[in-house]
Amino acid sequence: MRYSIIAAALCGAILLSACERPATTVVTPAAAPAPVLVAVPGPAGPQGVQGDAAPKGETGATGSTGATGATGSTGAQGNTGNTGNTGKTGDTVIVVPPR
Repeated sequence: MRYSIIAAALCGAILLSACERPATTVVTPAAAPAPVLVAVPGPAGPQGVQGDAAPKGETGATGSTGATGATGSTGAQGNTGNTGNTGKTGDTVIVVPPR
């Protein structure tokens, strides 16, 4: 077994070195793309001048006055009361104070 591994390694080396190599080809790498510049915002600038106040708007139209309500109806006259009963005559009531 020891000799078979050595023989296989030697055969592999001979086979690889016996292969015909093609002529040397020079491969030129593609040109590198141009770098892309990204703008980075700087610090904030100073506060601007405050603008003028807006002019006051026109006043709206006044609404019309509402209509006056109708006068209520007069109530009906009440009924006349009944004539009272005539009392008894001739009975005398005596009130005796307690002692």
